[in-house]
Amino acid sequence: MFYREAGQFKTSYEADSQIFPIRQDRVAVCTVLAVAFGVLPWIATEYWLTAILVPFLVFSLAALGLNLLTGYAGQLSLGTAAFMAVGAYASYNFQLRIEGMPILASFALGGVCAALVGIAFGLPSLRIKGFYLAVATLAAQFFVLWVLTKFPWLSNNSSSGVITAQKISILGVDVDTPVRKYLFVLGVVTVMALVAKNLVRSHIGRAWMAVRDMDVAAEVIGIPLMRVKLLAFAVSSFYCGVAGALYAYCYLGSVEPDGFSLDLSFRILFMIIIGGVGSILGSFLGAAFILLLPILLDSTLPAIATFLHLPFTNATVSHIQLMVFGGLIIFFLIVEPHGLARLWQIAKEKLRIWPFPH
Repeated sequence: MFYREAGQFKTSYEADSQIFPIRQDRVAVCTVLAVAFGVLPWIATEYWLTAILVPFLVFSLAALGLNLLTGYAGQLSLGTAAFMAVGAYASYNFQLRIEGMPILASFALGGVCAALVGIAFGLPSLRIKGFYLAVATLAAQFFVLWVLTKFPWLSNNSSSGVITAQKISILGVDVDTPVRKYLFVLGVVTVMALVAKNLVRSHIGRAWMAVRDMDVAAEVIGIPLMRVKLLAFAVSSFYCGVAGALYAYCYLGSVEPDGFSLDLSFRILFMIIIGGVGSILGSFLGAAFILLLPILLDSTLPAIATFLHLPFTNATVSHIQLMVFGGLIIFFLIVEPHGLARLWQIAKEKLRIWPFPH
């Protein structure tokens, strides 16, 4: 009843092929963007901006990049954190060594460098797939971190590989406050999310999904597997590279190679599993879930332990968090493999006929 498209007539091809063809979706997206750009910067505290909203947007962008590769193209990858590291360190070096380089150009070039690395480690996808491909991409995780540690030129001769991000300035305006950093990250993520939404609706996205469903049949109907798979690795790594640059410049400010560990790659993989594989919205839902659940557990578990007189320590709380993450992943893989995005889709289908039974 609330989500019915009855009466919404399409009178042109442009109207029929809109990115959000249903009016309720357009209203919802515009409302979310209006709140994100116009309300949250004024009401959110500095803690919420720096510790929750900015990392949520950064990890959403990284999960979106991985979702393009794994969810839409069907290519497993465990090197997401490595591609983020390439983007962060490449952007740092572009800013350091090229005087007058615009910050957005540095981020874009950092994403390009990550895309090139992604193509190099995506070459095994032409011959192997599944878990074997995941192990091959795992090599990127260790190789990239080894390069960043053993070649001090990449970190401006830092003995430990630590880099400190330069100040962000756009058209003479310094992005140095939590509100400005949040708005900057939000703008970048919004644009790239809309590009990804359009990309998966194009012939490129349809080719990715054809390869994901059955690569042999896709090749029979004329889809070039090599170009399509490597393009998926390139686009995914580009998104992860830009996310890594935002991670270094707008969230942490100072990063080291060990900060882009395998644990971060698994964390982003958990985001798309819980949020929904093959869904743009699922990347954001999964990132929000993974970031907010530890905060919820940190605030509720000590109170429960006090009430039940249980000797909970900080280490116990962290172990329970890992147990909850593992249990949720198993739950979603068994009960709802398409994650939170599928639950939202089911809710919209129910709203189409509510309160009537048919």
